[in-house]
Parts: sequence; C-alpha cells; structure tokens
Amino acid sequence: MEKQSKKDVMFDRMKEKKKEVRVVRRIVLIVALVLLVVVAVAGWQTYSYVTDALEPVDPDSEEVIDVEVPIGSNLDSIAALLEDNGVIKDARIYKYYVKFKNESEFQAGNYGLTQSMTLDEITESLKSGKVYHEPLYTINVPEGLTLEEIAERVIAENTEYTAEQFMEQVQDEAYIDELMVKYPDLLTEEIKGENVKFALEGYLFPATYPIYEENPSLTVLIEQMLDATKANIEPYQSVLQEEEKSPHWLLTFASLLEEEATAKSDRQTIASVFYNRMDEDMPLQTDPTVIYAMGEHKDRLFNSDYEFEDPYSTYTNKGLPPGPIAAAGASSIEAVLDPNQTDYLYFLADSEGNNYFSTSYEQHLEYRDEHIGN
Repeated sequence: MEKQSKKDVMFDRMKEKKKEVRVVRRIVLIVALVLLVVVAVAGWQTYSYVTDALEPVDPDSEEVIDVEVPIGSNLDSIAALLEDNGVIKDARIYKYYVKFKNESEFQAGNYGLTQSMTLDEITESLKSGKVYHEPLYTINVPEGLTLEEIAERVIAENTEYTAEQFMEQVQDEAYIDELMVKYPDLLTEEIKGENVKFALEGYLFPATYPIYEENPSLTVLIEQMLDATKANIEPYQSVLQEEEKSPHWLLTFASLLEEEATAKSDRQTIASVFYNRMDEDMPLQTDPTVIYAMGEHKDRLFNSDYEFEDPYSTYTNKGLPPGPIAAAGASSIEAVLDPNQTDYLYFLADSEGNNYFSTSYEQHLEYRDEHIGN
C-alpha cells in the first residue's frame, strides 16, 4: 500500500506539472498574440501616420503662404520652417523623404507655397528657386567687414539710412535685449561682456540678401542677417555643446581666421596654428586684432603698435579677444571646428597670398626674410 501511495503521489505530481506546462503554454500564447496585435496595431498606426504625413496638408487649399528661407539654411531648419508655417505635416517625415530621394541644394528666398502642394512640388520649388516674390534688389555684405564697415559700405550706400542711424540701431540696448529674447541660442550674455566693443559685431552674416520691400526698416535688415548667422551655426550646435563652447566663441575664433585669410589661405591650417599656440600658452599675436583695437586701418603696423594695450589685442593678451572683430564667412566658421592637425606655431603670407607655416621661430624668421623682406 505504501508503494502504491508513492506511485499515486508521483502520478499526481506529473499531472500537476502537465497542467502547469499547459497553463504556461497558454499564457505564452496569449502574451505572444497580444504582442503580435500590439505590434500589428503600432505598425499600422505608424504606416498610417507616415502615409498621411506624405500627403498635402489640405488638398483643397488655395491660400498662398509666404515662407522665407534664410541664406545658409540646412535641411533641418528648412523642414522645421515648413512645418511651422503649416505647409507640411511633419518635419521629420519630410527630412526622411528628402534624404530618401537624394534631394539637395535648396535655394534661399521668399517662397509662395500652399497647403495643397505635394512634397514633390514643395521640394522642386525650393530646389529651382522659383520664388513667389522676386526681390526688388539685393544687398551684398562681403566677408571680413566690421560692423562700422557694414554701416558705411553696405547700409549707407544701398539704403536710405545713414551709417550713423545703423550704428545707433545696433547699439540700442533695448533692441539688443529684444534680439536676445528672439535668438536665445545665438545671442547670449557674452555679447554684453564688459570689454565687448559692439554687441552685434561679427553676428551679421556676410552674404547677398534679397530685399522684398522698397525701404525695409533697419530692424528687418539686421534680423535678416541674424537669421542667416543662426542658419549657418545651427549645424554645429551639437558639436559646440559637446565641446562646451558657445556661438560667441565660435564667431570670435572664426573672425580671426577671416581677417588673416587671403584668397589662397588655408583656413584650417591657420586654425591649427591658433589652437597650437593656445595649447602652448602662447599669445596668438594676430595683427588684425591690433588694428581692430586701435580703431583705424593700417597697411603696416609698427613695433610701438604691438605694445598697444587693449583687451582685443592678442599681442598684449593671451587667448581669444572678448568678441568677434569682423563678420566671418561659412568657410572660416567650418575651419574652427575642423582644423588640420599640425605642429605649426607660426605663419605668414606674402604679397601674392601664399602662406608659409613653420614649427619654430627661427624657421619663421627665415621665411620672413625670404618672402617678405624688411
């Protein structure tokens, strides 16, 4: 009887295990079915969402929406601009769509777009530069100009405003405060630094600007240039954050490259020289900062000029100056964040714009005697 009892117990346990296995299988099956349904539903919702996002916002709309694409805008900023203006449904989907079709080379301008346009039509319009409003005229801001030079050579010569009116506007503290609210990622407290000469120095991007009004206000002109600067810096924001650097630092560094560069200059190698000198705790000793500090253009600096005491002088101070000394172009901005890797500590340029880089002061002096003379 005792042996039979043990068998019964064993059979009972086997029955229980079989029941447990069946229960587990049922649970697994139910969970798998639920997950399958969830995945299927999620997949269908994603498919539906993407399909819907690829369609026009409103196929029946005839309202023309004026969209201005700033100079230097990249795909991210253009997609966000289109979504903000209600021309597309989802900026992310549009970016994937454009990349999938391998589209590029969008044109800056003022476009008339409608919610009834397809993504193909929008893309083709932005590529071809077929704008809704043709500009009345254009204003060109060359690379390397200071704020005062922009006032005299650009504003005074191409608009109804005087250089004095422009300089008064860009130095208006209340207006600067408004701009800092409007461009928080670009205009930081650094532009109000104690030793900064002009808050907006180096922040008005050099480019050719289309003008759509007969006599636009100074604020319209200034903010058009700030929009271009913002568009050109946005692609580097993540790099700046990783390096714990600011747009002010970037534009300051880039302005030195812009002023030192010639038509043949390799900005990336010049950038490496500045980085190397800062790593060695050496002053940058770049002449344009002395000229900017003195406030007057000079074709040649004398020994006494290099002793001129000013926060902007990189002869009497180490590191970068308090702020930009001119408007830097896209190539100078890019060179700051992508310098060549060299050991150079010195460089000079001859009258034809050829650069000569050296690792020692002795070699630098030899190049000077050979290519510059006395």
